Amino acid sequence: MNPPGLPYRDRSHAGRVLADQLIRYRDEQGLLVLGLPRGGVPVAHEVALALAAPLDVFVVRKLGLPGHEEYAIGAIAAGGVRIMKVPPGLQLSAEAVEKVAAREQVELERREALFRGQAPPLQVQGRTVILVDDGLATGATMEAAALALRRMGPRHLCIAVPVGARASCEALRAHADELVCPAQPEPFRAVSLWYQEFPQTDEAEVRQLLARHQRPVAA
Repeated sequence: MNPPGLPYRDRSHAGRVLADQLIRYRDEQGLLVLGLPRGGVPVAHEVALALAAPLDVFVVRKLGLPGHEEYAIGAIAAGGVRIMKVPPGLQLSAEAVEKVAAREQVELERREALFRGQAPPLQVQGRTVILVDDGLATGATMEAAALALRRMGPRHLCIAVPVGARASCEALRAHADELVCPAQPEPFRAVSLWYQEFPQTDEAEVRQLLARHQRPVAA
């Protein structure tokens, strides 16, 4: 039996549920909501609407296990941040890791150009930032994002996800001032299990959602 409230209908539903847990931030001066593209953006969109806050993206790339790319062994983010979460006993050569990292660095830069275009660099210093994704499995992608954002000097950093693995949530508390995750089912297994509809979010949808917040994107 699924825990109460799960599964979410879709990412929009999950975002509205998450926004209810964050409503105290609504009047926060300098509030900024950041979604991790692609799947985190529809969730962040609902949060930004509810909190009357600007929405932007923070691009991070998962480093997938060669041959099983959906399984994260690490992640990279802006500013040269790289974190690794290789399971004990898994043997990976440095060459294999570097090959994956180089490929994902190219994709990170492409998405940054696509989603942010000619928009000015993110202004995070001294602001309250809510960092949103659609769920936490290993937590590698979110950890890389949080570490990169910390370097940019936010006044307060809140990690917010609708659903996550309990161990990953606990580990990420060390990288934020607050972590909000209303559903932490066990056993967790995969984010997609906790949504009735979990299609891949395409790049056009990300751009459309950003445009709805009157934020310039690349032509």
